[in-house]
Amino acid sequence: MYSLRDGTIPIVRAVGGLDDTVHNFDMASGTGNGFKFSEFRSDKFLEKIYEALFAYSDKDTWRKLQRNGMTEDNSWENAAGKYVQLYQMTKG
Repeated sequence: MYSLRDGTIPIVRAVGGLDDTVHNFDMASGTGNGFKFSEFRSDKFLEKIYEALFAYSDKDTWRKLQRNGMTEDNSWENAAGKYVQLYQMTKG
């Protein structure tokens, strides 16, 4: 989450909190904040590295990707609010 806030683009394996926090970048729509892969395989990791390098080669695309991550609210206050909403939904 710190890297997102600081504009550093993550390349991660989709496990645990990383799967919840990092959203795979889609060049067509300009959505997402990083690059993630699911399978524990080096070729999948390398594929995401190539995707990141391709995005990095286009200055405007890279800036969009940085902004996507920097504008997300990953604060504890936001997370706590979501937990309260979830609790209230399941309580009913």
